[in-house]
Amino acid sequence: MSNIFNGADAMVRMLEAHGVKHIFGLCGDTTLPLYDSLLKLDHGITHILTRDERSAAYMADGYARVTGRPGVCEGPSGGGSTYILPGLIEASESSYAVLGITSDISVASYGKYPLTEVDQEAMMRPLTKWNTVIKQATHIPRMVRAAFRAMTTGRPGAAHLGLPYDIQYDAVDTADIWADENLTSFPAYRAGPEPGTAEAAVDAILSAKSPLIVCGGGVVISGAMAELDRLSRRLDIPVATSISGQGSLAETHPNAVGVVGSNGGTDQTWEMMEAADLVIFMGCRAGSTTTARWEAPKPGARIVHFDSDPMVIGANYPTEVGVVGDLRLSLAEVNDVLDQRDQGADTFGGAAAVADLKNRKFEAFAKLAESDEAPLRPERVIATLQKLLPEDAVIVSDPGTSCPYLSAYYQLPKPGRHFITNRAHGALGYSLSASLGAWYGRPNSKVVALMGDGSFGFTCGELETVCRSRANITFIVLSNSNFGWIKASQKADKGARYYNVDFSRTDHAKIASAYGVKSWRAETPEALEKALAEAIGHDGPTLIDVMTQPLEEAAAPVRRWMG
Repeated sequence: MSNIFNGADAMVRMLEAHGVKHIFGLCGDTTLPLYDSLLKLDHGITHILTRDERSAAYMADGYARVTGRPGVCEGPSGGGSTYILPGLIEASESSYAVLGITSDISVASYGKYPLTEVDQEAMMRPLTKWNTVIKQATHIPRMVRAAFRAMTTGRPGAAHLGLPYDIQYDAVDTADIWADENLTSFPAYRAGPEPGTAEAAVDAILSAKSPLIVCGGGVVISGAMAELDRLSRRLDIPVATSISGQGSLAETHPNAVGVVGSNGGTDQTWEMMEAADLVIFMGCRAGSTTTARWEAPKPGARIVHFDSDPMVIGANYPTEVGVVGDLRLSLAEVNDVLDQRDQGADTFGGAAAVADLKNRKFEAFAKLAESDEAPLRPERVIATLQKLLPEDAVIVSDPGTSCPYLSAYYQLPKPGRHFITNRAHGALGYSLSASLGAWYGRPNSKVVALMGDGSFGFTCGELETVCRSRANITFIVLSNSNFGWIKASQKADKGARYYNVDFSRTDHAKIASAYGVKSWRAETPEALEKALAEAIGHDGPTLIDVMTQPLEEAAAPVRRWMG
């Protein structure tokens, strides 16, 4: 056996060494050597050919979110590298480990104006946690190791590797093909909090009268759900979440308030945010959506902040206690402190307050969800999903019409990552692609992707990829023939002066059927329930085109539209 690989072989072997099982990507001229190595080597990696590099990155993102392992996507030089960008910045800002590999023109042709030349390193630098364009084949192994180290440690994020065409043919010593197996999942090399900070946080919490925990995505990323469950029960503290933080507790948990903020929050959940005299942010950046543009916590409210990233502590609010460390380790230490103090339950009466809040919230929801109006109310769609989906379903939503309704009213019955949406940058077209990545990550769970008809138009070409994969995904298109979020905003902010937000009605069921997706069109509650039951039972891709109420006419749980 030769002790020399070429650069493309070395890249494949380094991905294999880091436990990569799936790569999502699109072929190109500069990727020919890499594809040849993927073909000829025995490596156990499945490559999924996509129809768009944006989709490849979103698939890798969805995969990372449900597995806790880095997602990997790849694309060619030029347009491929620019198209892959949206998914990398979404993953990085959402704290998920995604590696984007873009092949590049030959190093030998840099500066000679070759086709598809672009400064990939400069382009990727502000949008990823770590990135480089590899200039020599012998650097490939250590650059891959550096990428995985950066993606998985500290606050997880995206990394980029540029792989020029010519170095894919150059020699690499096989002795340098190795990996740190700790970096095959994230967070890796967890760091605990500074001594004394957990005690200070406990002192602050116990001195409050009406504390509220607000969780972001960091709790689920860290896998700190059990520690949070124990803390919330023993002190009987109410626990709210951001949209990204859904799954920190099962939303049927007695202490689970639900989503707070300007998107997916309701008047009832906002009451608790405004009434809190101490807010404990956990793995949450306290950004504009969760705080309704910093409307609450109110000035003077005390803040305790837990996060793995020290940059978010005190960024938006004066912070009484900052606990910097992995959330699972930090909350375990908080529970240890309470154990030492023999601190029991029934401290803050959170469960009783949450029960009252939820009764009022869902009483109002039921009036809309039971409506037989046509077009269908989005609340009716959510209630039907709640009735029929299995407990371990993975729901993926685009950031448009479906997101606030799901976040406000769908009660996730299990903790963990069962709801996915792209909250960092909110690009349309995310859910159709990300759902396929989620399905590859959890092939035994029912995956459901919701989107508006505007979003469907962004990435419907990936229905071919879904069919080729034989993925058991149900797509639900909420059809109202406009870019609903913007139209509703024009109503609220511009006195209903609508401009260039409407488009023609499309038969999405027929489009999906042409790709090979089993499809239905639903215009009544009965048709929706029948179609959804059949779709869940079908072994393969399905789509339901649901005629829904336009968002500007609806009662969406979006704070700026409800005044």
